[in-house]
Amino acid sequence: MIKNHLKIAWRNILKNKALFSINIAGLAMGIATSFIILLFIFDELSYDRYNEKADQIVRVVFRGKINGEIVKEAVTPGPTAATLQQEFPEVVMGTRLKDGGIRKISYNKVAYRDNKFAYVDPNFFSVFTLPFISGNAMTALKEPNTMVITKEQAVKYFGNEDPIGRTLDMEESGQQFKITGVIDNIPDNSHFHFDLFASMEGLDHAKEIIWLGSSYYNFLLLKEGYDFKELERKLPGIIEKYVGPQITQATGMSLSDFKEKGNEVGFFLQPLTDIHLYSDFVGRSEIEEGGDIKTVYIFGIIALFILLVACINFINLSTAGASKRAKEVGIKKVLGSNKKQLIFQFLTESLIATFLAMFLATVLVVLSLPWFNGLSDKTLLPSIFLNVQGIGLLLIIGLVVSILAGSYPAFFLSSFKPIAALKNRFIGSGNDKGLRNGLVVFQFVISAGLIVATLVVNRQMSFIQDKNVGYNKEQMLVLRDSGLLGEQENSFKEQLLNDPRVDNVTMSGFVPAGPTYDSAASLYPDGQPDAIRRTVVYEIDERYIPTMGMELVAGRNFSEDYGTESSNVILNETLVKIFGLKDNAIGQTITVASDNEGGTEDLTVIGVVKDFHFKSFYNMVDPLIMLNRPNSGLIVRAATSDMAGLISNTEKLWQKFNGEEPFDYALLDELYNQTYLKEQKIGVILRIFALLTIFVACLGLFGLVTFTAQQRFKEIGIRKVLGSSASQIVSLLAKDFLKLVMISMIIAFPLGYYLMSKWLQDFAYRIEIKWWIFALAGLITMLIAFLTISYRSIKVANASPVKSLRAE
Repeated sequence: MIKNHLKIAWRNILKNKALFSINIAGLAMGIATSFIILLFIFDELSYDRYNEKADQIVRVVFRGKINGEIVKEAVTPGPTAATLQQEFPEVVMGTRLKDGGIRKISYNKVAYRDNKFAYVDPNFFSVFTLPFISGNAMTALKEPNTMVITKEQAVKYFGNEDPIGRTLDMEESGQQFKITGVIDNIPDNSHFHFDLFASMEGLDHAKEIIWLGSSYYNFLLLKEGYDFKELERKLPGIIEKYVGPQITQATGMSLSDFKEKGNEVGFFLQPLTDIHLYSDFVGRSEIEEGGDIKTVYIFGIIALFILLVACINFINLSTAGASKRAKEVGIKKVLGSNKKQLIFQFLTESLIATFLAMFLATVLVVLSLPWFNGLSDKTLLPSIFLNVQGIGLLLIIGLVVSILAGSYPAFFLSSFKPIAALKNRFIGSGNDKGLRNGLVVFQFVISAGLIVATLVVNRQMSFIQDKNVGYNKEQMLVLRDSGLLGEQENSFKEQLLNDPRVDNVTMSGFVPAGPTYDSAASLYPDGQPDAIRRTVVYEIDERYIPTMGMELVAGRNFSEDYGTESSNVILNETLVKIFGLKDNAIGQTITVASDNEGGTEDLTVIGVVKDFHFKSFYNMVDPLIMLNRPNSGLIVRAATSDMAGLISNTEKLWQKFNGEEPFDYALLDELYNQTYLKEQKIGVILRIFALLTIFVACLGLFGLVTFTAQQRFKEIGIRKVLGSSASQIVSLLAKDFLKLVMISMIIAFPLGYYLMSKWLQDFAYRIEIKWWIFALAGLITMLIAFLTISYRSIKVANASPVKSLRAE
């Protein structure tokens, strides 16, 4: 019986190759897109789960509110992990990590500056599962100045030599580190990726008992099965016991008085497996930029919708071909086939079509994954499905899609009455028509909604590109590593200023976009310690503001004419408003906490700079002070559009000053664009998914037009004989379908407005969703639908009426 069903199914497929091909293409596209999105989602959800004790590891984070400022940081004080392990028996182990940045590391006078360096506690590898290739995980970092490196770094520095016992030099500090272990490379799905792990036993700062400074990532390994929320409820006691006394020492207020003024400080616990998708820490306190659970939800919904649209398309195209199967159904029923057998026959055809589509989808996935990986910065591999669980999942998906896509056509075709079927009178009931129309509306609700989403995302990205950020980001050359020149950095700067293609040069490592120095201070207006605020600090020279094209709204800039200005300060407008200085800022005294033991420094306000954006548009402009204490790093403002020539000349000059170090530069506008690279890529992916969804939806509409044209074949022939033109026939067929598309837009646009408004709320600076976005989306949707309908309708309208009116 099954063999017979398979034979009949295959013959029907060969008999209707054109319709079947369209059907398979639409279903394959839907399945392939869903597979790629599933691979993306699986990867996002897998972060840090490679750790054997992932479910037991939490990170201690800080959240609070100080004088109205919401403070959220992934870094916490140095003593946190050890103290919590000592205080609470449910903490099996506490360990720390401190980001050391990128360092110049050399071996046998061969240096590299392409590594990521970190300090960790000796027990770090007892908490995290990072397999040792050589060395002992328990003892590798017990001694100061010892280091564990990844396999990739071992090969880079030592080739085929055994690295254990050899020494690496850190040239900036003059330290030497003995290699005591080699680990496998950090998995891609980790929230941190370091190449070199040095023992924290040799770091003096790590031994200090400071609770008001935060620069360590503190992790806890909890007892198996223990609810971390139970421990979290005990952490206010730690704040009171350890943090409170240092707050009193720094501000003169007790912890209770500090809280009575509306301030809040607290430690909280974050599961390790939540770090990648659920972190909301602003600024640069996170080790690496993570993902976003909302993106996972959005892509998951898109995958489901595309699959549903593909299934709807399959249903509509299958029912569209019903007229060619009507006599077959009638004859089978006359010869004794019951409805159950017919349903099984048609479901068998659906199963064959689905698995052929899945095979084609697999080919499409393999071909398109390299492109998708490049766009999403992933290394996704289809091999995730090449195991027992993956193959089982594919089979389940195939069966579900087969049943979902094939059930309605099977029941529809098997329900034909024998006599009516033999006479080709197979017109469905009003319910059948209503269901098909509902499916088309559903398809175009999704399509129109995705068009709206794409337009809003593009508009927001254009807004970000065009908005005045408060500084000039065009034709700006950033030389972060100029500090490598040492005492010659100033001479190098002066040489650059002599180049006619250079308008100005400032010495500062504080760049308002991309990687930059990070500095902050706690300060308050003179005599008002209860108004203390933590503020971003920019250490600059007198050329910084004019070079960056910033604007002073009050007072003056730093100037060599006034001698040393290390005790003067420039505030931004936001800080002036927070301190309530209004028009009286110039000449005011600002007190800065200089240490954690109550020490302070008084600074005089000499200027107010207009607010500029030094973080992403997700955040409001933070309070900021500028100090005349320049450090290493140069920013060059070009006086020419010939940036390539200027860069080439700068590189030649660099090699004259220091031929050993590689010349490295960045363009400020590119650094700015990289801040929103993730959003831009999501916008591109969204456009592609929208186009695929619309294409598949149009195939479904094509099927329904075909179905209707077949039902009204004789009517169309009669109308043509009576004088109707082709355009009138097209209008007749298009009218009802365009009504369905309009209904879909009425549903999609309010839904799209709501969802995109929620998405825009993440941006502190955002566009308004204007009416024209919906007008444009509606025009695009109607145009696509009309072209699809017209293509099929014109073919029907131009057919000879003789064929439809001849006797059967």
